[in-house]
Amino acid sequence: MSEKRDYYEVLEISKNATDVEIKKAYRKKALKYHPDKNPDDPDAEAQFKEAAEAYEVLRNPDKRQRYDRYGHAGVRGSAGFGGGGMSMDDIFSQFGDIFENFGFGGFGGGGGRTHTRRRVNKGTNLRVKVRLSLKEIAEGVEKKIRVNKYVQCDACNGTGAHKGGAYKTCNTCNGSGQITEITNTFLGQMRTTSTCHTCGGEGRIISERCHKCNGHGIVKGEDVISIKVPAGVSDGMQLSVSGKGNAAARGGIPGDLIVLVEELPHPELIRDGKNLIYEKYISFPDAAMGSTIEVPTIDAKARVKIAAGTQGGRVLRLKGKGLPDLQSYGRGDILININVWTPKELSKEEKQLLEKLATSENFKPNPTSKDKGFFDRMKEYFQ
Repeated sequence: MSEKRDYYEVLEISKNATDVEIKKAYRKKALKYHPDKNPDDPDAEAQFKEAAEAYEVLRNPDKRQRYDRYGHAGVRGSAGFGGGGMSMDDIFSQFGDIFENFGFGGFGGGGGRTHTRRRVNKGTNLRVKVRLSLKEIAEGVEKKIRVNKYVQCDACNGTGAHKGGAYKTCNTCNGSGQITEITNTFLGQMRTTSTCHTCGGEGRIISERCHKCNGHGIVKGEDVISIKVPAGVSDGMQLSVSGKGNAAARGGIPGDLIVLVEELPHPELIRDGKNLIYEKYISFPDAAMGSTIEVPTIDAKARVKIAAGTQGGRVLRLKGKGLPDLQSYGRGDILININVWTPKELSKEEKQLLEKLATSENFKPNPTSKDKGFFDRMKEYFQ
């Protein structure tokens, strides 16, 4: 199909359809266009895939929300299992339970497809928190952390069987992990496939359990994991390290390690996206006569000149001294917000000096077009 149809149109449902209605509509479409019922109709297979893609998006609340707001562009790269179109393998592996309820096997039926699907155990994910300084965030860092987790049993190599070999093929399913029954109906041959109740879908049975892990294939242990944190991450961001979570029972797929970034506050710099803000207070004499100040950066100190006649609220900029952008090239800036310090208490002599200065015409406010207000300064900065 040259142009994607609206997913609601594909399933023939309204945009406020409930989850139950979405699933029911997909069941109806999948039954109608199932390849086993239409072995010689390529258009039926195309519509079967189209319905599966629509269901894959609309059944997921996050994807559905993006689709409702942005259309197909909002789910590009996530719909259709990577955006390259859904294969039959994808559909049956993702929605196999639905096809079993139809009476179709995962890949069986009149179309002649055969596929053995054993159950694969999946380890659980682990979550850890990594605290990073501003310098580490600016440069990127590799952290090694020690975590307590389930690891593969070394006595049985994760099989759960004594010495790794005390198991046999399941006689009920002959090692397939599934039980298949074929019945004749008015619709033709229907194949019903279900998980083998004897082996739990693994295709084999342990004849003697491992004495160390009691047949689970995993034990409690610890691991030192290296985490590469890219430059430019921010507080609350999550990184995923594939396969570094808990080991799975009996040789399954390990879970992932989810890393939560916690940004440690800098004593002087305040982060604002990729920019850093530094609040600097100077005295009135320094503002009037000019001065040189030191400004902290991520690496060291920088000397910045304060021009004579600097007004309070002026923002100076150190270009490229901020943080890198995680999504693009370049770095942010350090913005120096100049505040002119006003004494809260004055001595008698100080009051006399200020009273004398107050009568001077030069000390009376006389702003020009160069003396921008707050909103003008912000507008100028963002431009």
